[in-house]
Amino acid sequence: MRMNDLHATLSLRTRAVLLAGILCICVVAGLASTWLYLRPARLTVALGAFDGEAKRIVPIIASRLAATNSSVKLKIENAGSALDAAKAFAAGTTDLAVVRADVGDLSQARTVAVMAQGVVLIVAPPGSSITSIARLRGHSVGVVGGEINHGVVDALKKEYDLDRANVVFRDIAPADARRAVQSREVSALLLVVPLTERSLSYVRGLFPESQNSSPVLIPIDSAGAMTDVKGPYESYDLPKGTLRGAPAVPDDDVTTLRVAYYLVANRHLNPSLVADLAKRIIGVRRDLVAEQPLLSGIAAPETDPDAYISAHAGAAAYYNGTQESFMDRYGNAIYLTPMLLGALASVCAAGWRFLGVRQAWPVQMTFDKLCGFPDRIRMADDEAVLAAVEQEVDSILQSRLVGSEGRDGQGETDVLVMIAAVQRLDNLIHHRREVLAAKAARIVSIA
Repeated sequence: MRMNDLHATLSLRTRAVLLAGILCICVVAGLASTWLYLRPARLTVALGAFDGEAKRIVPIIASRLAATNSSVKLKIENAGSALDAAKAFAAGTTDLAVVRADVGDLSQARTVAVMAQGVVLIVAPPGSSITSIARLRGHSVGVVGGEINHGVVDALKKEYDLDRANVVFRDIAPADARRAVQSREVSALLLVVPLTERSLSYVRGLFPESQNSSPVLIPIDSAGAMTDVKGPYESYDLPKGTLRGAPAVPDDDVTTLRVAYYLVANRHLNPSLVADLAKRIIGVRRDLVAEQPLLSGIAAPETDPDAYISAHAGAAAYYNGTQESFMDRYGNAIYLTPMLLGALASVCAAGWRFLGVRQAWPVQMTFDKLCGFPDRIRMADDEAVLAAVEQEVDSILQSRLVGSEGRDGQGETDVLVMIAAVQRLDNLIHHRREVLAAKAARIVSIA
């Protein structure tokens, strides 16, 4: 059905209701789009534990983001351990996770921030003759934490050929570590812990306390060679007196390995969103580190392209100061908005014409005036009245022709109808003049 036919078959009230319904739908859609755009982004984060520190750091950040009405909110999902967090992230059930760099499938992971550092400690009981990795030959080493530290074990085996040296590694639960040492089931313990007072107290508690005896920290002398190739570990010098200050334990710096705990995001996550998250995490650290010392471990990750775990594009842009500017981000929207508004104006104009309110009254009034002329013409009794009628008709015709410029097809149809009406009036005026002329001739002949 053509537009003109549809317009003719629908009443003014029906057209008004239809147009109002369309406008309501547009308004609701606009409000819904605005709400979706402005509402905070909620990201789920899988949280394991590295001696309880992650479970304390991430909630602090999440609480701060919620309290400041941040555009990014964090929903914490406890995963049990850093290994479980890595598994949950690899399965795609969370947007973010706190993971250890050497644990789990991190092929889809991109770093957002460094949350803490774990230090590899190989510790023998006080008085032990095992003072180097070479002297571990034929002994058993308890791996505290089990599977999560298998990456460290494999790296040590490869570097020192410990399988040939008959060194046996046994998984031990953290709660059983002290008993395993006391019962001599193992000759040394391997742990990966952050250098916090809580973790160091746990390490000290694994061995009998004595002023004259102290646990033996076994150095990893080949740490530098192990980290020449990009990998999850880096060489680290454990400071003198880390375990105890007087007498100092260790009594000198000890070379070992260190591994980072990262907050990682899925590589497909929106870069702008990740950049905003990184910015806010660093802001939380800056604002709260004085009252929350745990936050001091938060740092920017390595942003080099050849990093073991690449930085997320959004996080790298923030740390490198290459974030998109306002025009870069919204330039397309600014360019397209006038076009969209123009299209909206066209739609509104079409709706207004469809509604028919603008032209209904003027056209109807014109036709009403024209319909009143035939009676005046038939009743005219002299030439002056007919001349006056002709002048009024000409004036109406001229005004309507001027007003119809730029109109659509419906306006052109109205003009054609009006011209036809004017022609009929011209015929009536001509006929009336002939009648008046004949009447005047009869009067003259009689006279």
